[in-house]
Amino acid sequence: MPRIWKFGDSVNTDDILPGKFAPFMAGEDVFQTFAFHYIRPEFAAEVRPGDLLIGGKNWGLGSSREYAPAALKKLQVGGIIAPSFARIHYRNLLNLGIPAFEADLMSVLQDGDEVNLDLATGELRRGTEVFQLPPAPEFLREALSEGSILDFYKKHQRFPGEKA
Repeated sequence: MPRIWKFGDSVNTDDILPGKFAPFMAGEDVFQTFAFHYIRPEFAAEVRPGDLLIGGKNWGLGSSREYAPAALKKLQVGGIIAPSFARIHYRNLLNLGIPAFEADLMSVLQDGDEVNLDLATGELRRGTEVFQLPPAPEFLREALSEGSILDFYKKHQRFPGEKA
């Protein structure tokens, strides 16, 4: 069952993946093992596929490095929930197929909580509790059905939501 990893406000792309561990520095095969190296050193070794990240305001600010969300994708993070995202980082997440929801759950979810997320309805469940997230728009659900916006484009030669 997916678990919650809780972070604070203003987590930047250097927090997610420090520049000195970029793929061209650390290697394409291992760069993801340095995700959150300085602020949650246990993260890369302990995260499980589908785990969700809960952040505070302004998630992903900074340089908007694409390899920060790429590290999370390689670790199979199931999604990120934060009250606000840096715009370019948000788009990078969606391009790679990492669902990002704008909602503030900092006060109600804790590290290690086991949850289920229904992408189609936006329902996040912890036991019998249900937290309603804004449901993913149709174009995003369409893209995620292929893995990501990039995967969708490669397969269909168009963007999700565009007519065939």
